[in-house]
Amino acid sequence: MSLQLSRIALGLWRSREWNYSTAQLADLVKQSLDLGIDTFDHADIYGDYECEALFGNVLKENSSLRNKMKIVTKCGIKLVSQNRPEHAIKTYDTGTKHIVDSANRSLKNFGTDYIDLLLIHRPDPFMNADETAEAFNELRKSGKVLHFGVSNFLPHQFTLLQSRLDFPLVTNQIEVSVLNLEHFDNGNIDFLQEKRIVPMVWSPFAGGRMFWENSERANLVRNVLNEIAGKYYAGLEAIAAAWLLVHPVKFSVVVGSGKLDRIKAAMKGLEIKLSREEWFKILAASRGHEEP
Repeated sequence: MSLQLSRIALGLWRSREWNYSTAQLADLVKQSLDLGIDTFDHADIYGDYECEALFGNVLKENSSLRNKMKIVTKCGIKLVSQNRPEHAIKTYDTGTKHIVDSANRSLKNFGTDYIDLLLIHRPDPFMNADETAEAFNELRKSGKVLHFGVSNFLPHQFTLLQSRLDFPLVTNQIEVSVLNLEHFDNGNIDFLQEKRIVPMVWSPFAGGRMFWENSERANLVRNVLNEIAGKYYAGLEAIAAAWLLVHPVKFSVVVGSGKLDRIKAAMKGLEIKLSREEWFKILAASRGHEEP
């Protein structure tokens, strides 16, 4: 069974900061679903290990929502936290026990009996790929996790883990935006397109820097975005999202906002089909030069 992620996903990593009641968060989830967003992105560590449970409160009070959505979560990072007093220092842990324990805790937090997609949050320099694969196999066999992927991996790291599995990793969640071109340059986007793997994108608006950063590069990019936005009667978010959404790799773009107008602005990017010339104009503004 293949996994189809919505082209825009809602990121919940700041949901604790929103200070929403369960009812308010439920309204945001329902409105997102009405817009066509069915993918909700989490990680065990978000909100000092509290955001998953906040979302779980919504599902516990609105159980009918569960079968309308795909829940994505991540594990593999251990933060020093009052909610994890056993952690003495920040470490990465992609061992079998930690992954299985993390998945079981996420299931409890969400109040569900399966996770649609589980990702390894960061490349682990101490990863034993056999142990990671063992955890994935155990969770898959039990039906607790339906699909697996990674986040922030480079092609060789992705290939290493994939070599230990009999089923495909379905995504790599990476940071890409008009101000972050790293994965165009390190071969990752080419690799994922070669493998026909849909990447998820985090921080598609450069953590907000796209709107406020006062630098020569950001100002130039903003000027070009505004110029193109005027043609399409759209805002900066829509053009920045369209720049990602039109790319042949078919990104799923994670929008981490609790404001419906921001989410709608990003959704408008689905309606805008930038020309190749417009796409390269934005790229040139970000690089500071045209392609060689």
